[in-house]
Amino acid sequence: MTSPPRTSTRPQRGQGQWALGYREPLNPNERMKKDSDGLEVRQRIIDIYSKAGFDSIDPGDLRGRMRWMGLYTQRAQGIPGGKTALLEPEELEDSYFMMRVRIDGGQLSSDALRVIGGISTEFGRDVADVTDRQNVQYHWIRIEDVPEIWRRLESVGLSSTEACGDVPRVMLGCPLAGILEDEVIDASEVLAETVAKYVGSPEFSNLPRKWKTSMSGCVDHCTEPEIDDVSFVGVLNADGEAGYDLMVGGGLSTNPKFAQRIGVFVRPDQVTAVWAACTSVFRDYGYRRQRNHARIKFLMADWGPEKFRQVLQDEYLHEVLPDGPAPAPAKHDQRDHVGVARQKDGANAVGFALRTGRISGGLLTRIADLADEYGQGRIRTTTQQKLVILDVPDERVEGLVAALAEHDLLVRPSAFRRGTMACTGLEFCKLAIVETKQHAQDLYAELEKRLPDFDEPIGINVNGCPNSCARFQTADIGFKGSMVRDDSGEMAEGFQVHLGGHLGVEATFGRKFRGHKVTKAETADYCERVLRGYLEHREPGERFAAYVVRADEAWLL
Repeated sequence: MTSPPRTSTRPQRGQGQWALGYREPLNPNERMKKDSDGLEVRQRIIDIYSKAGFDSIDPGDLRGRMRWMGLYTQRAQGIPGGKTALLEPEELEDSYFMMRVRIDGGQLSSDALRVIGGISTEFGRDVADVTDRQNVQYHWIRIEDVPEIWRRLESVGLSSTEACGDVPRVMLGCPLAGILEDEVIDASEVLAETVAKYVGSPEFSNLPRKWKTSMSGCVDHCTEPEIDDVSFVGVLNADGEAGYDLMVGGGLSTNPKFAQRIGVFVRPDQVTAVWAACTSVFRDYGYRRQRNHARIKFLMADWGPEKFRQVLQDEYLHEVLPDGPAPAPAKHDQRDHVGVARQKDGANAVGFALRTGRISGGLLTRIADLADEYGQGRIRTTTQQKLVILDVPDERVEGLVAALAEHDLLVRPSAFRRGTMACTGLEFCKLAIVETKQHAQDLYAELEKRLPDFDEPIGINVNGCPNSCARFQTADIGFKGSMVRDDSGEMAEGFQVHLGGHLGVEATFGRKFRGHKVTKAETADYCERVLRGYLEHREPGERFAAYVVRADEAWLL
């Protein structure tokens, strides 16, 4: 039996792609952006909201456009994770904000870090998070204080502009760009040029969804280009010329996909133009009908790299890019730049682990002082919630290591401390189902006691919900927050387990074994059991992710 032909003359809405003529907003978010550009909210914050207070904020600004200025309402205290999906946004939110400071390329001076720390202490109850996208995030921010916070940030060359929203988010760069001898290429200049030209520009202030960029020549691929929307990865072409491989379409959340190589070689002087062209393709052809389908990864899945390249070249660049080679594999398994690394000028970069990114404003200020005392006042954030102090002479390295250790900032941390990350979690995030930061700290401390001799690199990423801000799908052991039944049959905070995720050669997302879940109380027992099994059954030199691929399922449950 065949279906009757369509007789309706009503035009089909498609995916809401601007380039195909679908300009009428197809959902409330698109309507909000059409009514007022997100960048325009800045002046309303300064002129109206900061003076009249939280209750004066227009709902479209509060839950939409204020993100363009790096502001989200934070979760009201005391609301359990089981209520997350049941309550309306206004029931979940507090009258305080989370605020993100964008730190493109992770580059900070001691003066800038001192200002960041001081803002946390004075306006954010002395709480700050170093994120896995090189930002610093505040909590407890009042709308009345935002203009003064902006003034202080801007005095040291920082801002919160487009730190959130459907815009170009912070651009990731290697924290040791221009520092290490063995990098393929120093991307600092092209990254800074692109930020200066396009961040805050109305040209790209209304994209279908967020747009995550990385530009790096790091031999360790520390910016994790496999999971960014658009990445420029350092390569040498057949003539030995240093440039960039272009990758597009990576992303995690509830439908993870790896970026695809477009197959071109991008010269350094072309990077900013090629980035703008890629961003324009997303702006014009990206899917706007449904929010959960609006990332570039879905367009790439439908188009493939060949069509993307053709549209990029023909409609936007108006030139043909040469074919290019794939990047060399990452030189090291760990991409966090923790430890002591020799700089090409003979000094040292000293990278250290925080407590899953959580830190106080006072301690950030102390780190700025240490960077002045032991180095030349240069600090870097990493994509693994870590920090690096640059320019430390040989004879001062151990003094700095000891000074940092006094504050539980470890240059030589355990495998568990080094490899554990956590998102913001239930404490402040309206999307979260479980608490993460303190739990992750308790987890690595417990594993250090139970497995004191474990020295293999191991990534344990603790995420409060399915959105994967802490990248649970790419960790050796990934925990995705959910409500689970405990032994008594009651619903409790817990996690779905993902095992064996990794990036690089033969990158793969973590495996779910029959939807295996554990309660929060069981996570340490579970990790110990699985890791002891790994130590018992591994082959010589076998990493955990490779072990998971061949392991008996019984060893992993």
